[in-house]
Amino acid sequence: MTAIAAAAGTGGVTRARRWAWLPTLVVGIALFELVRHALIDTENPNLVPTLILIGAAVVPATFVAFLAGRRFAHDIPGWLLAVTALVGGVIGVVLAGIWEYHTLITLGTTSMAAVGLAEETAKLIFPALVLPFVKHRRPANGLLLGVASGAGFAALETMGYAFVTLIQSGGSLAAVDGLLLLRGLLSPAGHMAWTGVTAAALWYAAARRWQAAAVLRFVTAFLVAVGLHAAWDSSGSTPGFVTVAVISFGLLVLTTIRISREDRATVAARRPAGPSVDR
Repeated sequence: MTAIAAAAGTGGVTRARRWAWLPTLVVGIALFELVRHALIDTENPNLVPTLILIGAAVVPATFVAFLAGRRFAHDIPGWLLAVTALVGGVIGVVLAGIWEYHTLITLGTTSMAAVGLAEETAKLIFPALVLPFVKHRRPANGLLLGVASGAGFAALETMGYAFVTLIQSGGSLAAVDGLLLLRGLLSPAGHMAWTGVTAAALWYAAARRWQAAAVLRFVTAFLVAVGLHAAWDSSGSTPGFVTVAVISFGLLVLTTIRISREDRATVAARRPAGPSVDR
């Protein structure tokens, strides 16, 4: 996730930061192919963890870099995005795994709603912990941190699935490549979208000093994310996955557009009026 730190910074959107996602993607793909070819040539199993790590992280890191370069007011430094992706992802994976395990022991089965609730709560913990320590409680800041936490979670979860697939397939790299590609392409419309939208709503509520309407907005966003997560896990068909992905990514896009408009309106309201002209 170090590419995230290089892609985001404070201040205005520079040309370098705006296009940082492109070298992140290109370099990531190049490194993945380099490791994959070395693994095929040498059959050295020590290269497998590196292959899975790079393959799981390329798309999430690229998407965070892309979002950090958009034109909306945020002042989250790159190092904090990287820390959020790492720490938030680890916290999310560990706590979600523990909660899901105990749900299985207690209920005898893990319902999709319980899985969605556990994972969406776990991914939101670190962005919520960061909130009191960031000077500006802007929804844009929450959106970026939520997406970063979701990116870390998605990458770590994909690494786990890839490892299991490698074992179950008897060491088939083709099976691992397919899983990494599929989960990578879907991650922006999954974990990153859900946590980004809910974290933005959380920071909006904090910026509004926890007014009832703002808190209700956050609760609604969170429940929608849990519902979409549960629908994703319950879907057993390609049309179902596509439908949930389109809705989830659409909500992320609409949230980003709304935040951008609100930021522009706030800047316009604070801009001093020009001198009057007498005629």
